[in-house]
Amino acid sequence: MPTKVDLTKKPYNLDQTAIAWVEQTIADMSIEEKIGQLFVNMGSSRDKQYLTDMAERYHIGAVRYNPGTATEVYDQNYILQTESKIPLLIAANTEAGGNGACTDGTEVGVEVKIGATNDEKYAYEMGRVSGVEASAIGCNWSFAPIVDIDRNWRNPIISSRSFGQDPDKVLTLSLAYMKGIQESGILPAAKHFPGDGIDERDQHLSFSINSLSTEEWDKTFGKVYSGLIDAGLPSIMAGHIHMPAYSKYFDPELKDEDFLPATLSKELITDLLRGKLNFNGLVVTDASHMLGLTGAMKRSELLPTSIAAGCDLFLFFNDPDEDFGYMLDGYKNGIITDERLHDALRRILGLKTKLGFHQTPKEKILPPKEVAMKQIGLPENKKLFREVADEAITLVKDKQAIWPITPEKYPRILLVDVHGVKGGFGELVAGNRPQAIDLLKDLLLEKGFEVEKHVSPEDSLKGLSAEEKIKNIAGIYAAKRPIKELTDKYDLIINVANVNPGTVQRIVWPASKGTPDIPFYIHEIPTIFVSVQCPFHLADVPQVKTYINTYDGKQETLESLVDKLIGEDSFRGTSPVDAYCGLSDTYI
Repeated sequence: MPTKVDLTKKPYNLDQTAIAWVEQTIADMSIEEKIGQLFVNMGSSRDKQYLTDMAERYHIGAVRYNPGTATEVYDQNYILQTESKIPLLIAANTEAGGNGACTDGTEVGVEVKIGATNDEKYAYEMGRVSGVEASAIGCNWSFAPIVDIDRNWRNPIISSRSFGQDPDKVLTLSLAYMKGIQESGILPAAKHFPGDGIDERDQHLSFSINSLSTEEWDKTFGKVYSGLIDAGLPSIMAGHIHMPAYSKYFDPELKDEDFLPATLSKELITDLLRGKLNFNGLVVTDASHMLGLTGAMKRSELLPTSIAAGCDLFLFFNDPDEDFGYMLDGYKNGIITDERLHDALRRILGLKTKLGFHQTPKEKILPPKEVAMKQIGLPENKKLFREVADEAITLVKDKQAIWPITPEKYPRILLVDVHGVKGGFGELVAGNRPQAIDLLKDLLLEKGFEVEKHVSPEDSLKGLSAEEKIKNIAGIYAAKRPIKELTDKYDLIINVANVNPGTVQRIVWPASKGTPDIPFYIHEIPTIFVSVQCPFHLADVPQVKTYINTYDGKQETLESLVDKLIGEDSFRGTSPVDAYCGLSDTYI
């Protein structure tokens, strides 16, 4: 199969006039301008001088910016497009809706939640709303959909960022998302090729391997990517993920120590993706600060190697001067050939031409601001979030006769907070947002329940010295309280797990066994375990008889949960992943 771009074919479908613009634009570029087009900048400021300097000094080809309000992002994008010699690809991260384009945008639902609705219309709506809001503020490219297949319950980064474990469902929902977002002229970039969700490690923090055989990959990830490519997928994000089977397939002489992540692998990008799968579109690397990439070779080598391997755009400078120099040196030293550079530029400019940039005045690329702002947070779009919650919340395990949960049957409820590893990026991002357990408490109180929130002995020891903490915990271990103290005081216990992803996304139990922190009491008092993030916590609480996944802990989702608990609505979600984690004891 040919590996060089054909701009007359999908995803470009350009006529000769458009192709002539691409070729003439390349011919008119200096070598520095050509090298600059290979970079996607992570904007660290919205200051006009900074944005103008990045465009003029480094000749960047694309941008993916830090979060901001719709107004802030619009103003930033207007500056970028009017100050750049060649219009830019401007990417958003609309994995769950328009909230990935601007902070006041509309979330429709994380991917696993969409998968749990078992209805492709919500994947389409997620794409449609993403497109409406992202295009309004000047974005034209999106790093979505995520088309990874969730086959490993221990994987912390894909746990909620996948449509599920079934390749057919992943393909169907990804196609629906793609259709929705393209209606607004946004170019989707499916990620993370060759596929995450097999290894339990996070490529942000470690090497990661897709360990499937070539036959297994063809039936799963290969099926998904082939289907998307056939449908005209314009771009793909390559992950920092090794795939030994296909690397060895295309180069049998490779030794284990020679395997490289897809972002650096000619075997995976040029031979597999461009050759065997016949992908004619653009390839962008995942972020270049991730250990899966930086652990592979010196930065001065990995920049040009990624382009030589078949990637067209390099995601994010570390230091602009240094990285630009590394890429330019890689060209001068022959790592990047003229042929490969020209092919990458054709793909980049081909997508820009597909967007109509060759015939659109720069000041007209963005819609009028007063029109654009009216597209953010439309009521008919915002109501989708609650609708998705109603359809998605999943009663995974139901082994006790407790329904409905009413104030007459269970007047006194104890809520127990369940944590993972404290700190990390997930907790930082969560910031000062209302906690799910507090929102749930307020909602239950409104329904007439008496609700108490458990205070863990560990929390009560804050401020004590290490010696005092050990002494107190030892006392808790030594003096267990009667079960009667629980059963006389409460009628129902609800454990609420809100565990942020990190190196792992597992529950971390406090050093206070015998207290309500750990659900040891499932045979003593009715107990419900609710996870509001990770769908795989049954592995850590196989003993619980009632287990629910809500997929997020936001207000509308918890309102829907309470309606289902009290019998005013039914559970309709279908788990798109193996929530039982392949463990026999979780079914008991």
